[in-house]
Amino acid sequence: MIFPKYIKKNDTIAVTAPSNGITDEIKIKRFNKGVEQLKNRGYNVEFTDSVFKTDKRGVSNTAKIRAEEFNRLFDKNEVTGIISAAGGDYLMEMLEYVDFEKIKANPKWVQGYSDNTGLVFPIMTKCDVASVYGCNFGDFGMEPWQNTVSNALGVLEGNVRSQKSFDYYESDRHEYETGFEGYYKDKEVCWINGRGEEKIEMSGRLIGGCLDVICFLIGTKYDGTEEFIHKYKDDGIIWFLESFDFSDTTLITHLWQMKQMGYFKYVKGFVFGRPLMYNTWIEQSYKEAVMSILGDLDVPVIFDADIGHKGPQFSMINGAIAKVSSANGKGVIQYA
Repeated sequence: MIFPKYIKKNDTIAVTAPSNGITDEIKIKRFNKGVEQLKNRGYNVEFTDSVFKTDKRGVSNTAKIRAEEFNRLFDKNEVTGIISAAGGDYLMEMLEYVDFEKIKANPKWVQGYSDNTGLVFPIMTKCDVASVYGCNFGDFGMEPWQNTVSNALGVLEGNVRSQKSFDYYESDRHEYETGFEGYYKDKEVCWINGRGEEKIEMSGRLIGGCLDVICFLIGTKYDGTEEFIHKYKDDGIIWFLESFDFSDTTLITHLWQMKQMGYFKYVKGFVFGRPLMYNTWIEQSYKEAVMSILGDLDVPVIFDADIGHKGPQFSMINGAIAKVSSANGKGVIQYA
């Protein structure tokens, strides 16, 4: 597994827009605050041209231009970290223009979540380069920083090797008023051990992201899952997954598909984040839907972990070996 060099003071963090861009005045204000706060911590920040653009489809530019802007960052030695501006829906359009050979030749940390699974997942499985499923750039503009943002920077610096579950999370999305807001803390974090275990401890190599995105990568040339899990089968695999907008039937269908593809062949356990939107017509819980497919695998399954759309969230290093613990509603992830 190739781990990019950790970022250090005076390096440049590049912000690019492989999915949507930012045009809202308050969000631009938030981005500028993020630049200020990273500069105060000793980093330079640059934006690619499409970061502050969007169109009626919700993409920052054409697929080719988005990819070209992303590719060029791998030619810049001063750039050691690349963070996505935002999520969206159509990042996959740019994949045919992404220079994966260039990524392998000059690996850098790439971070983002949601639609950015379309980059961080293939970078790991196709290039064998570690990537980060974690906050997009807007979070760096909150003031003061909450632990999730300090951890995000610390993971990229190599200084944070352990993350503990947070005390509270925001149960729904909120509109910004000042642009500098942190996460609302309106609901207590409670990790759930899916089989009712008092304590779960599992170790393995992390792989995952947003299920909504992973499911349409399956079987394409950008999906190297089978090769990846076979290469690292002796380490064991821990899947971390979360969904943006899945009903119970969609969730069950795609987990079944992944299972039939053999993706869970070497699995040591699963960690599911809090789903943002979940619907069911038969009063079937998220846990019940998942366990209807994964229950017979006889491995630990954790629910409502600090991953994904209902922040704050962990910075998950895709491709890293990690130990995950869960007990009494709280959890810890430690990187080897």
